[in-house]
Amino acid sequence: MDVLGLVLIFCARILDVSCGTVRILFLVRGKRIMAAAIGFVEVMVYLTALGRILGGGREMTLIQMIVYCSGFSAGNFIGSLLEERLLNAFVMVELIMEKTPETKEMIENIRNDGHGATVIYGRGRSGIRTIVKIICRRSDIPSITAHTKNRGFICITDVKGCTGGYFRLQRK
Repeated sequence: MDVLGLVLIFCARILDVSCGTVRILFLVRGKRIMAAAIGFVEVMVYLTALGRILGGGREMTLIQMIVYCSGFSAGNFIGSLLEERLLNAFVMVELIMEKTPETKEMIENIRNDGHGATVIYGRGRSGIRTIVKIICRRSDIPSITAHTKNRGFICITDVKGCTGGYFRLQRK
């Protein structure tokens, strides 16, 4: 094998491993479509490099490579859907809002929906801020954020584990 071939294999491996790293980060952040697209490129690079290494063996046709890569991409997408459905992960939603009567009403509405909400106050650049912390299931994020009516700052972080506290009962 010539030196240029070895350099190309080395570079291809850097590219496909880098794609794999970025793909996993997109999956963790729930960006399924982007992760699937990156996965397609990742496997295409891998298969091309593997074909170069194996050389004399039976080479895959372009359509076989595309189908194989598409299967890998779809597996990433479906796997992230399954993870979301099966693990029922908890998140912490933090709402940082102006201290107003509307914010107080929003908090009551969130509580009336059955969510526990802890309220603390802080000082922002332009005055007192209401900070609302809600630990909920990932599937509850849309209903909670809908109450904000696009006001304030919303931060969502994964919760590794939690015990005690108040959690809304799951509706069947």
